[in-house]
Amino acid sequence: MNTSILDKNIQEFITQNSGAPITKLALQKNPFPETEWILILNQIEAKSKAKDKLPTWFITENIIYPSKISVEQTSSEKTAAYKASLISGKSLIDLTGGFGVDDYYFAKNFKVVAHCEINEDLSAIVKHNFTQLEVKNCFCYADDSANILNEAENGFKWDWIYIDPSRRNDAKGKVFMLKDCLPNVPELLDFYFEKSNSILIKTAPLLDISAGLSELKFVKNIHIIALENEVKELLFEIHNHYKGEISIKTANILKDKIETFEFILGDDTIFASYHLPQKHLYEPNSAIMKSGGFDEVSAFYDIHKLHKHSHLYTSEKLIDFPGRTFEIEKVIPYSKNEMKTELANQQANITTRNFPDTVENIRKKWKIKNGGNLYCFFTTDKNDNKIVLICRKITKK
Repeated sequence: MNTSILDKNIQEFITQNSGAPITKLALQKNPFPETEWILILNQIEAKSKAKDKLPTWFITENIIYPSKISVEQTSSEKTAAYKASLISGKSLIDLTGGFGVDDYYFAKNFKVVAHCEINEDLSAIVKHNFTQLEVKNCFCYADDSANILNEAENGFKWDWIYIDPSRRNDAKGKVFMLKDCLPNVPELLDFYFEKSNSILIKTAPLLDISAGLSELKFVKNIHIIALENEVKELLFEIHNHYKGEISIKTANILKDKIETFEFILGDDTIFASYHLPQKHLYEPNSAIMKSGGFDEVSAFYDIHKLHKHSHLYTSEKLIDFPGRTFEIEKVIPYSKNEMKTELANQQANITTRNFPDTVENIRKKWKIKNGGNLYCFFTTDKNDNKIVLICRKITKK
């Protein structure tokens, strides 16, 4: 860790230039020749990335940032805060500490948090930042997490182990599996259970849920976390010897609220109902789409699916729904004459669900410009007819 960047004048320069184009700054002469220019530029770029993602770090003085890639890869404060709200206890050990954002929030719900990071420089940065952030119950260890686990007193068990495994470089191009990550959680699971009865595993959103379940055991809850309708992470919550039902819990974190939905995985008593388009149309948020709980949405909200594979819902009466809501103005068959009359050469937002053509091809074929207040869903109804739903978006209060 290079502490020369903590010089008061350098820190002021970094703050003043946050958000400035790095390519232009790089052409300037270094006003602080005692410190490498590239180090200062890296701090400016990383701090700029942190402004919206890590506002607490951004506004705190004398924070040291790692590479911009580390900032890009870390949890956002909003997802970290939500994640920390799911668990609590006396002690938690984070086996893959990284930049420490998750641990900053875990430390609010645990008496003691251990931050393990094998990269000594990154560990030192996090330790310094925790001092600046006044986090007093999180302890940093620059070592392999397996060593820290083994050094605990005989019989001691952590209340929780948290792991965010990273994908091995040689695993690129393969189907994403947990065994292709470091640490190899499926292989080490029995060892981890010797050290704690409760484990929270964070994975990238592209992991297939069924693939994760095939590699793990004792899964109790699967959390799907989206931020502003973009899935950011999956969490597998596992408890030693648990053999009950598995709950899927989705959360879409918005500016002013969190949309949540949950269901029991594999409940064969739940069925969807189907109907032709009615007055209102509903499109689930991305966390629900990732969950696969499409029949459960229909049953819970008492709304109808348009088709088994369309994952769009309809009702006469307007309901409060976790996703986008529309009023259907017109339903037309997808035919040459109807398209020419209703949509050709118009401006509209286009979405396809269970439809044979792409948005790009539809725009090109019918010369439809992007944008405007019109929302068109190209989809298939319960009778297997290709249809277009011409809608107006309903803004939630």
